[in-house]
Amino acid sequence: MNALFYHPKLVKFALNLWPPFWGAGIKIVQISDDYRRVTVRLKLRWWNKNANRTQYGGSIFSLTDPIYALMLMGILGREYYVWDKQAEINFIKPGNTDLTAEFVISDERVQEIRQATQYGEKYFPEFVVNVNDARGEMVSQIRRVLYIRKKPQYREAPVEPSTCSQEV
Repeated sequence: MNALFYHPKLVKFALNLWPPFWGAGIKIVQISDDYRRVTVRLKLRWWNKNANRTQYGGSIFSLTDPIYALMLMGILGREYYVWDKQAEINFIKPGNTDLTAEFVISDERVQEIRQATQYGEKYFPEFVVNVNDARGEMVSQIRRVLYIRKKPQYREAPVEPSTCSQEV
């Protein structure tokens, strides 16, 4: 990625002004310099409460929407396509406080992704994030599947098995 346009502080600033996040009460609290850790908070506001006066489920789901994809775009750089492919949410209990989600991608996971996509293969890693209330109790768990593929111009050629024969 262009380091100037995809610097973590600029991404954080832009996302915090992005209308779908801002309007829902979602705030990026922190993005690590290496994109391996992101913390996001969902404020409980009068406009994002449901009929039961707790966090609206759509806002909880939105809290997680682009985060893993954006993290991997920052980690993998411009050599890769990274898209959200599939997601599901499990509502555990009502969210009646501000909510927080902590997204983490390990070095091992990045290595796994790079290895699985080095020749241009499509890869669909799964990530799970917990959304917790102010007491640290899990309110929901979201599973996200991403689509990752190395762009054609950056793919390595597969190594062909050696066909050399020795003459005697």
